[in-house]
Amino acid sequence: QVQLVESGGGTVQAGRSLRLSCISSNYADTMAWFRQAPGKKREGVAAVRFDGSPTYADSAKGRFTISRDDAKNTLYLQMSSLKPEDTAMYYCAGARFVISQSYLLDADVYSDWGQGTQVTVSP
Repeated sequence: QVQLVESGGGTVQAGRSLRLSCISSNYADTMAWFRQAPGKKREGVAAVRFDGSPTYADSAKGRFTISRDDAKNTLYLQMSSLKPEDTAMYYCAGARFVISQSYLLDADVYSDWGQGTQVTVSP
């Protein structure tokens, strides 16, 4: 089983930046970031395939950048221009197989999950 450990969360003011990291115990073909705010459904934020090609949710486009360093088995999410509505628990997810483009931000297709790191953005 792949173990994922997130870090980098915290409390920041609106407009500032944060970088999340996720260390994986093993290689994953597809990795992604999801988030879940209190009382809301978990939603996909960004995903990256084995070839480095990224996919973003509309809410993340232009503000967030996902990347991976396979030499370090680490996934990153650079978040800028943060908004209060970005406040949520952020989860790293991995899949040991290639996922179709249509499902990259679908939580049901990911088999491995981290414990999450909290991001809080104040007005």
